[in-house]
Amino acid sequence: MEINRLRGMGVALTTPFLPDESIDFDTLDFHIDYLVESGADYIVALGTTAETPTLTREEKKKLEKHILDRVAGRIPVVVGIGGNNTRAIAEELRDTERIGEFAAILSVVPYYNKPTQEGMYRHFSAIAEASPIPVILYNIPGRSGVNMEVDTIIRLARQYPDKIIGVKEASGNMDQAALIITRRPKGFLVLSGDDSLAHTMIAKGGDGVISVLGNAYPREFTEMIHLSLDPERHDEATPLHQRFSALYSLLFKDGNPAGIKCLLHHIFPRYNEVLRLPLVPATDITRTHLGQELL
Repeated sequence: MEINRLRGMGVALTTPFLPDESIDFDTLDFHIDYLVESGADYIVALGTTAETPTLTREEKKKLEKHILDRVAGRIPVVVGIGGNNTRAIAEELRDTERIGEFAAILSVVPYYNKPTQEGMYRHFSAIAEASPIPVILYNIPGRSGVNMEVDTIIRLARQYPDKIIGVKEASGNMDQAALIITRRPKGFLVLSGDDSLAHTMIAKGGDGVISVLGNAYPREFTEMIHLSLDPERHDEATPLHQRFSALYSLLFKDGNPAGIKCLLHHIFPRYNEVLRLPLVPATDITRTHLGQELL
């Protein structure tokens, strides 16, 4: 796979539900077509934004196949395969049908059991050795409870140059992101995991974003990211970045994906504002404020 295909604006795809909380495959098809036709660079399926912790293994299998079939090779698809049980992840990698059709897996730092840096290194080493496709690390200490440090990321990148191809960096620490960018081996992708920080991270040498906001405004956000990536036009991205400033915070005020599902419902009424417990829809106040920020 050409790694550069995963530069730019990737969308952390939501999972639409019907009022009875079953998967709304018709709206999912509509949404995928909207993202592809609006110029998103790639899709990330079954990540946090997809409410993956509340999906059964059978539902995940159905979604994997359905998303691949609907995208039909028009843009790359990355699939989330991660967790806090290393053996179980290796088994899931072996059990994932058509895994070779995905561009890469996105695998999160183990959560809840809070491994040491050596534990993280061995965890991702095992995943790299088990996975038949490239791996993107996902560092998000706000959810995992631990931060994967720069030394560990670089150690993995150098140990597995053909398998561990990048990191979705969502620590919120720009100094850490800058160090990863400075020390990474050639070709290693550094992708922002925060929409609000993507423009700044790209200015420091980052390669793009895996975006929540891109679900709703793929054309506009892709334009902003592409301008940011162009050294001669980076400054042109700043007004677009500022245009999204209110949405950046509103989307996460009541948790993710409550905010983005609310925004999608504002734009496309067919998109139900339904989440599975323990997540609940956005509050009326947030819903009103999001409605006031529509582009």
